[in-house]
Amino acid sequence: MPPKGNANFAWMQHMIHHLSPKGKIGLVLANGSLSSTTSGEGKIRQAIVEDDLVECIVALPTQLFYTTGIPVCLWFLNRAKKQKGKTLFIDAREMGTMVSRKLRELTDEDIDLIADTFTKFEKGTLEDEKGFCKVSDLEEIKKHDFILTPGRYVGFKPEEDDGIPFEEKMKTLTSELDELFKESNELEVKIRQSLKEIGFEF
Repeated sequence: MPPKGNANFAWMQHMIHHLSPKGKIGLVLANGSLSSTTSGEGKIRQAIVEDDLVECIVALPTQLFYTTGIPVCLWFLNRAKKQKGKTLFIDAREMGTMVSRKLRELTDEDIDLIADTFTKFEKGTLEDEKGFCKVSDLEEIKKHDFILTPGRYVGFKPEEDDGIPFEEKMKTLTSELDELFKESNELEVKIRQSLKEIGFEF
């Protein structure tokens, strides 16, 4: 039974229940669904994996939504997987383009890359790409305690030397950090003022 305080797996199990023998699902969930072990969620996720329903997991970047900046993940479940016993992991956290200070959008090229990666996986022609995609079997997922966070499987992309001296990079980064600190302080003042106006002060 899924926990009362979190509907992630109640929602997922409800949809699985209604799948036809060849049915498939694509759903968006909070990242906690990939790794949570509280209140039996880890056992539910393990059962879904062991039933060979998880076809693909995609980790998405932050700031894709107007109402929240948190990152989410895509689950693709399939009762009739073409690649039996295998799951594709895609780490798309670095993809997307900032269209404003608070909103990121996946470009057509980003979406095409993810879709093409999945198509190659279905055809059995996909090659693992460090830091981006990895095809894993049940044994490997079991070694990770049925945690499905893509970063655990795809690893890290090799660092590329951009030719910028370390001192110059640090100067730029510290300048950006200073701006973020200023913005954080301004927000704190606004929050304190708002709380004070409704009778809460600390």
